[in-house]
Amino acid sequence: MQSIETERLILRPFQQGDAADLFRYLQAPTASCFLSMKLADLAAAEVEVERRATDAGSLAICLKQTGQVIGDLFGEAGADEEDETASVGWNLNPQFGGQGYALEAARAFFEHLFHARGFRRLYAYVEDHNIPSQRLCEKLGMRREGVFVEFVTFTKDDAGKPIYENTMQYAILRREWMAKGAGLGALA
Repeated sequence: MQSIETERLILRPFQQGDAADLFRYLQAPTASCFLSMKLADLAAAEVEVERRATDAGSLAICLKQTGQVIGDLFGEAGADEEDETASVGWNLNPQFGGQGYALEAARAFFEHLFHARGFRRLYAYVEDHNIPSQRLCEKLGMRREGVFVEFVTFTKDDAGKPIYENTMQYAILRREWMAKGAGLGALA
């Protein structure tokens, strides 16, 4: 996949040399859904970068001025690709939160998924305690379609019992994206 440029960012496939930046935010993931991706050391980050480099649905979010990887995006087609639906998500280094980078990256990514890849519908799962991702979904024009109560578990309590989390599903159709200004300033 080719790179996507925005005002401040470059979205591109992962490449050799990204391991240290990836390790910075995956050594202690802040969102529970990314706990399974926790990296123990730089060597593990290098293996993960190699894996992501061959994954067409995974993109590094890089600062245009420095090239630093500050997060990532992913978009995965469902089991039945004919339904033109993709699951999307993002993970941002907390050091770069609150500066509009996630919104800028996700808008460009959605544009790519709807137009270059031809998806009809994008959806995201967000845990009920992940308020920043809920806000991002809403800023992207996604609607909350429902809440799955005690849907998934990523952690265990002190006794080793799974802690189940409520998960919300957000979604947007290509026609809705287009009607809202194709993700540009109209959604600010």
